[in-house]
Amino acid sequence: MRRHPLHRRTLTAALTLAAGSLLLTACGGAAAGDSGDDAGNAVTGAHGVKINIGPDQHRIHGVKDPKIAALVPARVRGTGELRIGVSADGSPPLTFHATDDKTLIGVEEDLATLVADTLGLKPRFDPLSWENLFVGLDSGKLDAVFSNVTVTEERKDKYDFATYRLDRLAMEAKKGSGWKVRGPKDVAGRTIAVDSGTNQEKILVDWSKENEKAGRKPVDIKYFHKPSDTYLALQSGRLDGFFGPNPTAAYHVNTAGRTEIVGTFSGGGSVQGEIAATTKKHSGLVKAYAAALQKVIDDGRYGKVLARWGLTSEALTSSRINPPGLPRTAN
Repeated sequence: MRRHPLHRRTLTAALTLAAGSLLLTACGGAAAGDSGDDAGNAVTGAHGVKINIGPDQHRIHGVKDPKIAALVPARVRGTGELRIGVSADGSPPLTFHATDDKTLIGVEEDLATLVADTLGLKPRFDPLSWENLFVGLDSGKLDAVFSNVTVTEERKDKYDFATYRLDRLAMEAKKGSGWKVRGPKDVAGRTIAVDSGTNQEKILVDWSKENEKAGRKPVDIKYFHKPSDTYLALQSGRLDGFFGPNPTAAYHVNTAGRTEIVGTFSGGGSVQGEIAATTKKHSGLVKAYAAALQKVIDDGRYGKVLARWGLTSEALTSSRINPPGLPRTAN
């Protein structure tokens, strides 16, 4: 079973708006932590959550810390910029395009900007496919990847990590379902959609097998090519749930207002996964990243960034370098 913690293909910005078109309204005013958004550049969900999706993000910026900046190797410091890889196939609120269809926005860009600011460097974002993010690190084209990368023991062989979010999954159901999911028995006999080749698929398959061994009904697992089809099936009652990344589920709940999260889980199953800034092993940059992240965690800027994207539940209190990762997979 492949484990691609980044490749949890979910809702794009356009599909988010389409899926929630009946309940989604464009409004003026600012998103949390922002000011001066133009009308049409913020989406408001059923609970009044406002998220700025316009090109002018009014980002929360960090302040250069000379001591932390000095941790950056001279070869990078001399360029004046930090070359950051992000997903070309991302989804809100991780990485996606603003309403101008050009500007990259999302929580990944916001957190990477905080790190670059603290290091006194200008962030330069390079959107790439999943495979090419790591090729970019290997070749030296990139200094860092901020793209929902989970720390794994296998990846630690080649890369260094500075953590910045919990890796969480969410079960999303139709609003008012009254359903709570805490483990295998809660999904027995249920019809649930999941994306192929993901951690959440492995967890769901394992739960289904566990149910069968316990004499319960297996999970009826469904796969859809388009997120819009998944949500239509959920609304029509053909699905009980959709098991996906917590960030995209939270974004959809907050903006479309038709669904709810009925359970959250670690992206590593029984092991709590962590999302991290990723750099080539022994590049000399990981200490600078961890120190910069700790600085913005302590001064509150980090918390404000997570809040503006509805991801407070994924907050860490400290950035760790190369913590225990998800276990190695069998060959």
